[in-house]
Amino acid sequence: MINEKLIAAKKGLEFIENGMTVGLGTGSTVSFLIKELAEKVKAGLNIKAVSTSNSTTQLASSLGIKVFDLSDISVIDITIDGADEVDENLDGIKGGGGALLYEKIIAKNSKKNIWIVDSSKLVEKLGKFPLPVEVVKFGAEHLFNAFSNMNFNPQFRMKEGKRFITDGEHFIIDLKLNVIEDAVNLDEKLNKITGVVETGLFCGIADVVITGNSDGTVSLKKRDQTIP
Repeated sequence: MINEKLIAAKKGLEFIENGMTVGLGTGSTVSFLIKELAEKVKAGLNIKAVSTSNSTTQLASSLGIKVFDLSDISVIDITIDGADEVDENLDGIKGGGGALLYEKIIAKNSKKNIWIVDSSKLVEKLGKFPLPVEVVKFGAEHLFNAFSNMNFNPQFRMKEGKRFITDGEHFIIDLKLNVIEDAVNLDEKLNKITGVVETGLFCGIADVVITGNSDGTVSLKKRDQTIP
């Protein structure tokens, strides 16, 4: 069976050059990349890494990749991350792994962002995957009710019978929207609500999306065709 995630990860690895500072995303596809990258580091590749989650930091560190604190890094050359959905405009939903806030901080501070995905993540319109919204704990029930009144079909994310807590010590409320007609507008609307920390809508962020296909090939789509 062809592993589309591994195919995409190996292609993403080609964008990493010696001396770069690399942002490492979170999720199953990125874990393949981290394992492949660790082999390159062992073979002499010299990079600095910054991480989008505690789980990524633990995996990278355990494999010999040195992870630096973002505050100690002046510039991130490239960040490679996954996505839960990607539309034809290269906008996406992220946060299925619960790391959306740190992922967006790292992405916004990167010169170039590459997403590696399997073919199931490609959609015409975003929304079938529940949209994660990270919220402060204080007054979270009121936010939940507000989302419900907006017909956003909210659900607190749960883990082992308790509300899931992010690395930033927040809750996540997943919105079951089915279809998002205007992702940019929705992102702005949600972020204006007091208590919302960040949304899982990543609009205008990905420069390149690498897709692993079931026939073993990879597809690249670039936002700016001048990107090498």
